[in-house]
Amino acid sequence: MISTWFVEDILLEWEGKRVNHVIQAIGSSSTQKAQDFVKNNCPNQTPSVYGSYQELYDDPEVDIAYIGTPHAFHHRDCLEAINAGKNVLCEKSFTINAKQAREIFDAARKKNVYVAEAMWVRHRPLYQELSRLLHEQKIIGDVFRVFSDFANGADPASLPATSRHRDLSLGAGSLLDVGVYALTWGRMALGYQKELPQIVAKQTHEVGVEITTSAILQYSSGRQGICTCTSKALGAPGEVFLVVHGTNGYVEVEGRAASIPESFTVWKKQEGAADRAYFPREACEGKKYNFPQIGRGFVWEAENTALDILEGRKESRVMPWEETLYIMDLMDEIRAQGGTSYPGE
Repeated sequence: MISTWFVEDILLEWEGKRVNHVIQAIGSSSTQKAQDFVKNNCPNQTPSVYGSYQELYDDPEVDIAYIGTPHAFHHRDCLEAINAGKNVLCEKSFTINAKQAREIFDAARKKNVYVAEAMWVRHRPLYQELSRLLHEQKIIGDVFRVFSDFANGADPASLPATSRHRDLSLGAGSLLDVGVYALTWGRMALGYQKELPQIVAKQTHEVGVEITTSAILQYSSGRQGICTCTSKALGAPGEVFLVVHGTNGYVEVEGRAASIPESFTVWKKQEGAADRAYFPREACEGKKYNFPQIGRGFVWEAENTALDILEGRKESRVMPWEETLYIMDLMDEIRAQGGTSYPGE
């Protein structure tokens, strides 16, 4: 699904587009699957079709490999692509754990190739603008508390044992799949703290798979992040999935999911109400910021990645390696406290 969406978006024509993407090759686990993918998703394109990933990595005409396999295969697939000298954009969660991520970045450094985690939400104009308003303009004063959530409703218990949402060998679990978004929003809203926070985390498991995670992040500054996720329930379309509290107001971010933000509303504390310890809606002045949706929302990530490579960069300007490692370290600690592990760990 994710690869289908990504290809769909990079072929879009849209106002402001600066890069022309060419689908040079499709690699799959079989030639037939690759041919079917091209037929269904690559109109007006004539990519080479390969029945293995390695053949794609070995194609000298390929500038960058986009990897959309399940989490558990990212380590293997990234290393194979890097060893072939390819630049890589790999879906989130980048790996199963931070150790694997560090091994990939070490390999990329040695081969002098570009590698980035495809955390598409960080590339969205809404995300960038909210970060600017919160931390440069301090539109709600000093941020001190954040709540973020992602509920995707996969319900692993209702799925076959072979589903990626249920099979631990594929990296099943809500934290790696959608909790990474809750942590990403929390990290941005809290101001990209350099220190790793103290963490208190709990996880719930069904059919041997983590289905719900709640984590409190506590920084030495006193700032707290409350990040939650579940694969057992589905968030309502258009609901608020992120709340940011500041000393002069709060922000609510709305969207179909934490991966598809659509707008945010800034509620500023009413003038003359300095003695109030809270900000009820009726005592605030609200301003809503809407952002256009282009395709599925991958266009900005694809554009920024291509520009990085054209400019000779080896790391993403938006999602540098240290950011991937920071989030992976957080998830490792959350899983350790919650009792979630994967084969081979």
